[in-house]
Amino acid sequence: MSELNFAQPARRNLLVPVLVAFLILGIALVLVLRNTPRSTADLAILKTSLYPTHTVYKAESLVVGRDNIEDNLYVLTTVRVEDKLKLPLFIKDMTATLVTAEGETIEASAVQKQDLPNLYTSFPALRPLSSSPLLRETLINPGETSVGMVLLRFPVTEEAWKERRSATLNIALYHQGPVSIEIPKDTQTGTNAAR
Repeated sequence: MSELNFAQPARRNLLVPVLVAFLILGIALVLVLRNTPRSTADLAILKTSLYPTHTVYKAESLVVGRDNIEDNLYVLTTVRVEDKLKLPLFIKDMTATLVTAEGETIEASAVQKQDLPNLYTSFPALRPLSSSPLLRETLINPGETSVGMVLLRFPVTEEAWKERRSATLNIALYHQGPVSIEIPKDTQTGTNAAR
């Protein structure tokens, strides 16, 4: 009777193919990271103007002190958006966050294009401070820039704005994350501000 032989083939050393695979994966990762920009878009605030309003709504009664008073501050910020990707960017929305000196957070959405004519009729001195608006649904092609005004309304006085902790402009993009920039404290006030 012959002896059973359960000989197995010699085992291959898999260390070399595994190291080659990790090397190729590392090279691919370095190339992706090197060619991907650090940010989706670069934002720059070119100019910011303020237009404070103080409106008194007369009460229909004869009782003294029943008039309603409303203070609003219109912030006109000219912003430049530069597309850093190799893909087009589409602006979805523009908002701002104001943190007052007391720590109160106030959110504001940019005034819509169709609301601008009525606003200019109500406050004619706003028109000279404004420029062409940055619109929602704007397409910014890769490597190009778009410049426009973002008009925001905050229910605060000019003094509250100047004493604020921070003010941030947020631009939401379709298919990308939002981008933000701090609105600087050095601003100019409209000359014909209603008081």
